[in-house]
Parts: sequence; structure tokens; C-alpha cells
Amino acid sequence: MASSLLALIDDIASILDDVTLLTKVAAKKTTGVLGDDLALNAQQVSGVRAERELPVVWAVCKGSFRNKLILVPAALAISAVAPWAVTPLLMVGGAYLCFEGFEKLAHPFMHSADAVAAEHSALVAAVANPAIDLVALEQDKIKGAVRTDFILSAEIIAITLGTVQGSGFSTQLSVLTTIAVVMTVGVYGLVAAIVKLDDGGLYLTQQNSAWQRSLGRGILAFAPWMMKTLSVVGTAAMFLVGGGILTHGWPALHHGIEAITQSAAALPGVGGLLQTVAPTLLDGIAGVVAGAVVLAGVLLVQRVRGKKAH
Repeated sequence: MASSLLALIDDIASILDDVTLLTKVAAKKTTGVLGDDLALNAQQVSGVRAERELPVVWAVCKGSFRNKLILVPAALAISAVAPWAVTPLLMVGGAYLCFEGFEKLAHPFMHSADAVAAEHSALVAAVANPAIDLVALEQDKIKGAVRTDFILSAEIIAITLGTVQGSGFSTQLSVLTTIAVVMTVGVYGLVAAIVKLDDGGLYLTQQNSAWQRSLGRGILAFAPWMMKTLSVVGTAAMFLVGGGILTHGWPALHHGIEAITQSAAALPGVGGLLQTVAPTLLDGIAGVVAGAVVLAGVLLVQRVRGKKAH
């Protein structure tokens, strides 16, 4: 009895160790998606009145939890019934990440500056106009943000599933659940802080203390740059994560990158640096190329459908 109890305790300890390790690995791998998730969701709630920002973030957060209540069981079912499908799903997800990233890069060239400015002006006018139904405007923003979250959450869960694919069911369940909860709380906690950052800065500028006013002005100046930085880092991460998934899932490409990395490592002086940087750089290049190919295919399909409709 005592030996059985000790064995059980040892098994539980081993599982917890595995869960901790795999959760760290999964969290590290999903950081790229997390960065873009953070930037996208913070942008989704822009244009909402200040007093409604946190309720909107909370509504999207609840939608994110619902998304993961669907995605985690689906991931476990796929792992149990069709484990062979994990890699193809990861490849599809990686290609989609690259597509999203390249679409961001191509967006200024696909839409005129006048169209973008007109859309922004219409949104600002709608928020400022008391006759506009802001509840309907909020609901549209919430639905759009939840759709975005579903796609990015699917990426996070798929990457995590690939990390724990060879583990037991209990470990898979623990890691997927931990990642789902931590990522959701972390993302929307940060989104809430970001969307209220300018309000905090404005509050500080109205205080009597000179250093508080200076800090407030600094925060107001810093907030737009932070959003731009988040967007750039998130886009780069999409290429790196998506490209990494594609290169690891395509053996020939993966071996080719390994060969290039080994050749770069042999160069005198800079070999060590290139050996470290080359795989990440090549993954990013592969991501950009894949994103361009997928975007070209999507535009071609849209054009063909448009011709058929006419």
C-alpha cells in the first residue's frame, strides 16, 4: 500500500514536472502569436469611448474563453483520434500566419490612402455623434475581435498540441488548459492596461505635481509609439513562427536550412554568430515567401470569383 502510494506520488510529481517543462516550451513557441494577438486586440477596441473600453475588453475576453473551450477539446480529440493530422494542421496554421503577416505588409499597396483616411474619419465621426447607436458599434467591434481571437487562439492551441503530441492525455490536458488560461488572462490583462494607458497619462497631466504632469505627457507621447512597436514586432513574429512551422514540417526545406547553417558556422570570425542567427533569419524569409504565395493565391481566387459573379 505504502509503495503504491509512493509510486502514485512519484507519477504525479513526474507529470507536474512534464507539465511545467512543456508549458514553458509551449509558451515560448506561442510568444510570436501572442505578440500579434496583443497588438490586434488592442487595435480592435480603439475607437470606443473611454468609459466603455474596459467593458468591451471584458466582453472580448469572455469570447476568448469560449473559443478556447471549443479549441482545447477539439485539439485533444484530434491528438487521440488522428494524431497524424497535427502536423498538417500546424502547416496550414503556419501558412495562415504568414499570409496574415504579408497581408499587413501589402495592405498600404492594396488600398489607397484616401480610402483608409475616409474609413478612419467615418469611425471617429460615429463615435463622436451622440445619435449613433454605440451599442451596435461596440457589438460589431466585439464580434470582429472574437473572430480574430479564434484564429490566433487556434494557432496557439495547435502549436501547443504539437509540443505535447507525444505525451500522455493528462499532460496534454494540463498543458493545453494552462496555456489557454494564461494566454487569455495575460493578453486581455495587457490589452486592458494598454487601452487605458492614455487615460492614465491624461490623469497625470492634470495633477498639481510637476513631475506627475511630465510623466503624464511622456506616457501620452509614448503610447502611440508603443502600439506601432507592438504591431511591427507582432508582424515579424508571425513570419518567424509561421515560417518556422513550415520549415520544420517540410523535411527537405528543414534539411536545407540545416546545411546552410552548418556552412555559415564554418566561416571564420562570424561563424558562431551566423550559426545562431541563420536558422531564425531563414525561417523568417521562408515565412515572407510563403505569405506572398498564399496572398497571391487568395487574390487570384477572389478575382476569378469576381469574374464569375459578373
